[in-house]
Amino acid sequence: MHVIARKRLNEFAERYPETNNALTAWYRQMKQNEFASIEEVREIFPAADKVGRLTVFNIGGNKVRLIAAIHYNRKKIYIRAVLTHSDYDSGKWKE
Repeated sequence: MHVIARKRLNEFAERYPETNNALTAWYRQMKQNEFASIEEVREIFPAADKVGRLTVFNIGGNKVRLIAAIHYNRKKIYIRAVLTHSDYDSGKWKE
């Protein structure tokens, strides 16, 4: 899969250095695989959830939420947001 906007991962990891390893592991897994459906994503990331047209990943022991739009037909993942658990819970990302 082609992951677009890795910059968002890097910026988040700069602010929260303890998340760097988990975000790097997520990125590598996504790059190494070509998913055809949410079911295939869940084989590697069992806690991945569909929320409307987006997929939400729980990363780093549920400390980080990564929100992405996955275009399975084009093999692309667009990172929409990387949030702390509390920022995610506020719900502003849905706007």
